[in-house]
Amino acid sequence: MGITSKQNQEAAAQMRALYGENHRITDGNYDQSLAVKCINGTFVGQKKGDVIAFRGIPFVGRQPVGEYRWKAPVPAVPDDGVYEAYYFGTVPCQNGDRTQIGSLYPSSEECLYLNVWKRADTGAEKKPVIVWIHGGAFEIGSTAEPREEGIAYIQENPDIVFASLEYRLGVFGFLRLSHLPDGKDYPDAQNLGILDQMQALKWIHENIAFFGGDPDNVTIIGESAGAASVTLLPLIEGSHRYFHRVIAQSGSPLFTRSTEEAIACTNELMELLGCKTVAELQKLDAAALLKASPALAYRIWAERDGKLLPSAPFAAYANGAAKDIPLLMGCNKDEGGFLAFSMGVEGCTAFAADFKAQTLQALPEENKTLVESFCENAKDVGPEYSRELRLLDQAVFIAPLFRLSENQTMGGGKAYAYFFTPESSVPLMRCAHTSEISTVFNHPEETFMTGRQFDETYSKTLRRMWIQFAKTGNPSLTAEQSPDGKAHEWPLYAPENKQVMVFDEFNIHPEKQAERQFVDWDNIYCQTKYYCI
Repeated sequence: MGITSKQNQEAAAQMRALYGENHRITDGNYDQSLAVKCINGTFVGQKKGDVIAFRGIPFVGRQPVGEYRWKAPVPAVPDDGVYEAYYFGTVPCQNGDRTQIGSLYPSSEECLYLNVWKRADTGAEKKPVIVWIHGGAFEIGSTAEPREEGIAYIQENPDIVFASLEYRLGVFGFLRLSHLPDGKDYPDAQNLGILDQMQALKWIHENIAFFGGDPDNVTIIGESAGAASVTLLPLIEGSHRYFHRVIAQSGSPLFTRSTEEAIACTNELMELLGCKTVAELQKLDAAALLKASPALAYRIWAERDGKLLPSAPFAAYANGAAKDIPLLMGCNKDEGGFLAFSMGVEGCTAFAADFKAQTLQALPEENKTLVESFCENAKDVGPEYSRELRLLDQAVFIAPLFRLSENQTMGGGKAYAYFFTPESSVPLMRCAHTSEISTVFNHPEETFMTGRQFDETYSKTLRRMWIQFAKTGNPSLTAEQSPDGKAHEWPLYAPENKQVMVFDEFNIHPEKQAERQFVDWDNIYCQTKYYCI
């Protein structure tokens, strides 16, 4: 199996059909009931039913092209113009594929846009704001992803305002340059994608009230690299004014690299491209940079640079860096099923074996024995789901979830943990990475990854718990609040009992680590401090 070129071509055509360009409106001919005046312009949305969508709003004063490539985002500037906000902006440059169909939407380096969805009402009460940051290993993905589109989400949940944002990806957003001979003028290039997210959140803070949102009640939510992002953002100095709660799905601060690893990646790229300086890189077009990028696949992460991000993010949580930010976080039962499906069994098995080899190489001798012990005793394995793939599940997703929950609690903060279990009907997928996204955003029709629609009442209940957390900081529901008519008391994570809310499709309930053994505490939990990914 695996994604075929034909599937990619058909998906790209589907996404191109959605593309359009937003223009400045100069003749005054627009529906003022669909217009919102912001600091950097008045933006005119489109109405569908009782929802207004504003797509492709720029949140910077200059797009990161030409001399602004590899530079920190430029803040938006005042503008009295009126602009269409009908279409998603061009998305960040990337080598996309069908597993994230939004990655195949037309792209360019002119990519720093965001989107807002709101109910078409005129109520004076400010609504909680939920801001989505997409995943894709910091290499692919976009806000044009159909399963993450906001209309159906707001139709079901008119009591919130929803936004999503773009950020630079791959070598455009995460490429250390300051060590190069002329690199001193590019001090932020290693974490530009994170800085883009910060700039978008600043724009939202300054403008979301114009859309009926409450800038003092903002929840950031992300999946995979998006979850890594939303768990790294609280560690940035001054960030807490822009958001107040975090939901992290299948990702954590593990999705980072050291400065040494970042330098090695840059040097490898430079050699491939035959370049020695940033000036030479600047002469290359985006296509040339993208062509060389696959050599760095799954190694382009945010950098623990000790400048924007701490060198030890998990320790920062333990020291109380985010104690005023409640966290809701979790992962899926068979995260590696995504790789089995997208790469095919043979490719995935080889990838997982390579992951194990690299992990062993990075660990002290005494820890290597623990990894081997886990693999020897791994459960629920077979020809289609190897022992090494179970290691990847544990080391990359499940153990870091528990590490973050433990450290957030240790630092005086609140953490709620979950474990998502419904299985896809797509061969090889199981309960894979990304399989919860269409449920979270009310897109049951998006079944490419799930193969089927999950139970409707279950899905509504999960969404309502996410919304309840965004509103109050506590995801628990009374029987009256819950779509399934049952009270769901979600316990805070506590080191003494390690309770996790299990989202079985027909039985949402809390369980203790001691009951299900979510993580191999003896062999794998201890490895998280080495940031092996």
